[in-house]
Amino acid sequence: MIYNSSFWFEDIDRISQSIPELSELSGRSVLITGAAGLICSAVTDIFIRYNETHSVPINIIAAGRWPEEMSDRFGEYYDRDYFSFVRYDASKDGNKIDVKADYIIHGASNASPKAIIAEPVETMLSNFNGLSCLLNYARENGTKRLLYISSSEVYGQKSDDKPYKEEDYGYIDLLNPRNSYSVGKRAAETLCASYYAEYGVESVIVRPGHIYGPTASPNDDRISSAFAYGAARGEKLVMKSAGTQRRSYCHCLDCASAIIKVLMKGEPAKAYNISNPDSVVTVRQMAEAIARAGNVELVIEAASDKEKQSFNPMDNSALEAERLMELGWRAVIDINSGTEKTVLILEKSL
Repeated sequence: MIYNSSFWFEDIDRISQSIPELSELSGRSVLITGAAGLICSAVTDIFIRYNETHSVPINIIAAGRWPEEMSDRFGEYYDRDYFSFVRYDASKDGNKIDVKADYIIHGASNASPKAIIAEPVETMLSNFNGLSCLLNYARENGTKRLLYISSSEVYGQKSDDKPYKEEDYGYIDLLNPRNSYSVGKRAAETLCASYYAEYGVESVIVRPGHIYGPTASPNDDRISSAFAYGAARGEKLVMKSAGTQRRSYCHCLDCASAIIKVLMKGEPAKAYNISNPDSVVTVRQMAEAIARAGNVELVIEAASDKEKQSFNPMDNSALEAERLMELGWRAVIDINSGTEKTVLILEKSL
């Protein structure tokens, strides 16, 4: 369990100092979908740590498919008075949410490359229909604001290697099923803007780059997650490309702090990139940092045609974070200390 390491709480305390907006959520209820996932479990842990050190808690409504998953992830905190579970499945119709939420953080999404290839229909529909359900809920219940976690994949391909600004949309092949994820995210963002224009439902959008950290599931097949677990187990890391693709990496707690900042201070129907300016590196550089953290070997092998199908088609997905930083956000965890602590925490949890 992630709580076996004191490093995790130390990092949460460091991050929390940069989010004074937490106090504005005291006594409020926040519905978090995908609460056991890579990003939203970090958000939830920040709220838990706040509640354990303050008298007026943030009421956490963790939404997911299985209560057992939530109980396993959050341990003793799952039974706290401020923590409740509601069943929610973004891929299913007919979700009924019978609790009152002042804010919603929507992070439930299929982001596994292998799952996207295997289930492109479900991937696309869950991105759109899952959000539609929550926007309708917000409209009917007077929710103050919804934050939608989108993706840097909405940008598609462009010809230069400059970081993407929020208006820099490039080419996406609409007939490639691998793009069910990116096209579904694009459509969902437009749905957010449409609900605000037509019904006045306030939503804000974040576009994280490539997020890493000890909140990743052991079954997460994204390279930064799979490699971190491999390094924690002392295994040789095998990369199936030269790793020249340029990515914006960001530690899960820095990503979580950005989400809270945008939820409380972002402009309605506007998108914000989440990127640590000091962690824009190639895939290979990230893999090398993880290998150093675990003191393991990194080797490169040729990928099979089947493996190539799941690759992110973007050679450059570096993001500019100026708009986010104008809200007062700054990253706290650099890539070297972030990967080192990720591996150390995972070693304790295995």
